[in-house]
Amino acid sequence: MTTPRTQHLVLPGVLTDRQAAATVAGILAGQREDGAIPWFRGHHLDPWDHVEAAMALDTAGEHTAAERAYTWLARHQNADGSWYAAYADGAYDDVTDRTRESNFVAYVAVGVWHHYLTTGDDAFLDRMWPTVHAAVEFVLRLQQPGGQIGWRRDEDGTATRDALLTGCSSVHHALRCALAIADQRGTTQPDWELAAGALRHAIRRHPERFLDKDRYSMDWYYPVLGGALTGSEAADRLAEGWDRFVVPGLGVRCVSPNPWVTGGESAELALALWAAGESDRALDVLRSIRHLRDEESGLYWTGYVFDDDAVWPRELTTWTAGSVLLAVAVLGGHEATCAVFGGHHLPRGLDPDCCG
Repeated sequence: MTTPRTQHLVLPGVLTDRQAAATVAGILAGQREDGAIPWFRGHHLDPWDHVEAAMALDTAGEHTAAERAYTWLARHQNADGSWYAAYADGAYDDVTDRTRESNFVAYVAVGVWHHYLTTGDDAFLDRMWPTVHAAVEFVLRLQQPGGQIGWRRDEDGTATRDALLTGCSSVHHALRCALAIADQRGTTQPDWELAAGALRHAIRRHPERFLDKDRYSMDWYYPVLGGALTGSEAADRLAEGWDRFVVPGLGVRCVSPNPWVTGGESAELALALWAAGESDRALDVLRSIRHLRDEESGLYWTGYVFDDDAVWPRELTTWTAGSVLLAVAVLGGHEATCAVFGGHHLPRGLDPDCCG
């Protein structure tokens, strides 16, 4: 039965109250006792998708489970503030990818701020502050003179200077959430403010500073989702790529022109559309991926190859379900989720003085 905690997860044509409850239960079933949320049991965990699933749990009022997810991150943080790119779903959390990706590391700030807004738990914010602070400092050590942030540090410690537009857009969002956390605690972080402004300037004005990944839909909508593009810039960006990436009635292509739509990209586009003031189109996109829903588990298939009429890959992931719940939550008016993804009350940081 729908409760005041979950009524915002009921959306006509997308989720009924029973379906919303089943999706939440599906994510909870994938979470381990220690708080870790792998893609699915037996697969790996990566820090970004772990946070995405934890945020979805908070939208449903499952605050204890979400806090356990953040506690797992605090326990597994490396001495340099990072996390590895992938951990095995096993008793010892064996590391399966020892690179450390900047956007994976930064995203903890988005989740921690979202959890605080859903709970008002100042003690939690204080406990997680050292974790967030160390993560942001790791990420900013990868920032280049042009404002863009290198996308990873290799196992041997070598920093990659190349920057990814999608990853940097996500980092931009995370820096603003980190600044909100600092403000709430009465802590000034002027270096973070400068970094956020320089990064936003690079995203808005200097596409040449990023690797060319134009075929990927994430590079299309993430500057909007991450809050770097707003207003008419956001509207123009979304209009420019619409016909290339959106397949009416099926969802959003992961890569153009491949005949493969994916649930995660579709739900994230819905979040970006909502943030840009296009709620009707966001609802249409969410309705278009109902075919990816598995009613037995409440989760969603990662993608669908429409030329072959085939679900692929054959995996039901916690993070895909999480992205759907977050998109539904903003359309349902969930205050904390709207605040995090709307960005109107997030600190902007400082814009650079020059336009170089």
